[in-house]
Amino acid sequence: MSYRLGANHQALPVNRPHAADVRNHQRDGAMRFDGNGGGRPNYEPNSVNGPAQSPAAAEPPLRISGDAARYDHREGNDDYAQAGALFRLIGAEAQDRLMDNIAGSLGQAPDAIQQRQLKHFYAADPAYGAGVAKRLDRVTVAAE
Repeated sequence: MSYRLGANHQALPVNRPHAADVRNHQRDGAMRFDGNGGGRPNYEPNSVNGPAQSPAAAEPPLRISGDAARYDHREGNDDYAQAGALFRLIGAEAQDRLMDNIAGSLGQAPDAIQQRQLKHFYAADPAYGAGVAKRLDRVTVAAE
């Protein structure tokens, strides 16, 4: 039956565990009938005490013909090459619109989040980071 109800089937009173609240950090979707998590983040990493991965919940290695464990999908990834390539591809007018839109929203975020996000833009492309920084009146932010 859960295929019809979606990710929220465990939150329905008839399906909910009686000893504990359902805390799966899933939002929206079919059959959402409660507060939908309010304003709390449902992603990690975050800087507002939202959910965080716990090493204590990791599965132990499984003996097959050697040890098997979870693969760290972040290791060895280049998370910025595609974003930088797309930024360079879209042309000057589209770049300006993109940076204007980002700065308009990011300008409302706390300073620490703006600084952290600018590092991502610089990593994708130095002109991208500098353009967003300029629009945020942060011309002295250094690329890292």
